Amino acid sequence: MPAFADRLATAVREKDSCLVVGLDPFLDRLPLQILEAAGETDDPRANAALAIERFNAGVIEAVAPFAAAVKPQVAFYEMFGPAGIAAYERTLGLAHDAGLLVIGDIKRGDIGSTASAYARAHLDPMPGVPAADAVTVNPYLGRDSIAPFLEAAGKRDAGVFVLVRTSNPSAVELQELSGHGRPLYEDVAALVDEWGRDLVGESGFSSVGAVVGATAPEALMRLRSLMPKTWFLIPGVGAQGGAARDVAPAFAHNGLGALVNSSRGILYAYGDPATSAWQDAVANAAKTLRDELREAAAHAPA
Repeated sequence: MPAFADRLATAVREKDSCLVVGLDPFLDRLPLQILEAAGETDDPRANAALAIERFNAGVIEAVAPFAAAVKPQVAFYEMFGPAGIAAYERTLGLAHDAGLLVIGDIKRGDIGSTASAYARAHLDPMPGVPAADAVTVNPYLGRDSIAPFLEAAGKRDAGVFVLVRTSNPSAVELQELSGHGRPLYEDVAALVDEWGRDLVGESGFSSVGAVVGATAPEALMRLRSLMPKTWFLIPGVGAQGGAARDVAPAFAHNGLGALVNSSRGILYAYGDPATSAWQDAVANAAKTLRDELREAAAHAPA
């Protein structure tokens, strides 16, 4: 199998799209027809998981022509116990069947045997268990917490996206602390560049990527210079306030190097849960953002 970075480059080129759709299912915002059809058992968690799976199936069908990947946030599945985890795993299969790459948004960060267990669970599971193409990880515990994921990524030609400069408002409390005359997130970026050197594929990009929020556009150009061979996974466009035009500095060359995630702005574009045309609204929102991102890539710095 080609390296994750190369599979990603191929997907972005073939789709002419850098869009990632986050699969963050809020139960109280799902279409009523989905919720009503899922009330089949006496177990509320099983019903919730079934509704989520059916919703995801509809979303994946709607966005597959416009997105390069989907990014399920595992917390929205874990909250419903074993049935939720099963829905998460089946969602991975649905996405792969639709020709989409999958980034498991797990944000794990631990050391030793615990980190190894997380890496095996999500990147190198038992036979027959679906696995994501890449996962997100938290580097706060340092190299020890990342090494098992890098090992698993190398073994399975998978990817790892390391949190560098995130999109949440309180990120500045830690990520912009200065210890070496520059913000902490720049030190993390330098480590990401180092960790990814052994996993650079034929596309010229590494399978070790960086999560960089669209809500900090002033950081994107600087981070691109620090991580020239790194795929950026960029949350924060849409509901969090970032705009497609803000991500232009994140592209490296030939329209590659940046993946832009939108979750709520696409998933709930239908607004009214009572509507029967919810898939059309989801598809239209995905297409609109895909087109806006194409424009941003076209105006990226040379």
